Amino acid sequence: MDKLIEKIQAIAEERFKETDLSECYIVDIEQSNTKLDVFIDTDEGVKFWQCQKLSRAIEAYLDESLALGEKYTLEVSSPGIKRPLKFKRQYPRNIGRKLEITLKDRTKIKGKLTEVKEDLIIVESKGAKKRDIIVNTINFDDIEKTKVMISFSK
Repeated sequence: MDKLIEKIQAIAEERFKETDLSECYIVDIEQSNTKLDVFIDTDEGVKFWQCQKLSRAIEAYLDESLALGEKYTLEVSSPGIKRPLKFKRQYPRNIGRKLEITLKDRTKIKGKLTEVKEDLIIVESKGAKKRDIIVNTINFDDIEKTKVMISFSK
């Protein structure tokens, strides 16, 4: 299983050298039996054709090697809002969004991402009173997990 993921990573990295995919990077690769999920991202957001182009390259390898057998499911997509942020470079695109951050000491902070710096982020949370705002300065090294919260308000 690890060898397959390493091979898929290598295929992706080779394709990312191409001009039209040079902005892409791997966020995660998950394999379960005959299903392979590859999550890619860019600093501007993933386009459908980028997923399609990488999918074709991976599919060619899977068809030739039969690494997952003759019948398999391959999905190449953006990580989507449900998946936690894994890399610093994913944060700037989420400025203005509400985040739920779990720190390594298990403290949870919910609030709006207002700024991203080289080693830290700034998140504004609501205080005890409605008008109170708490400004949280969080070092990337202290973050265990960050999830983007879905908001339906305008």
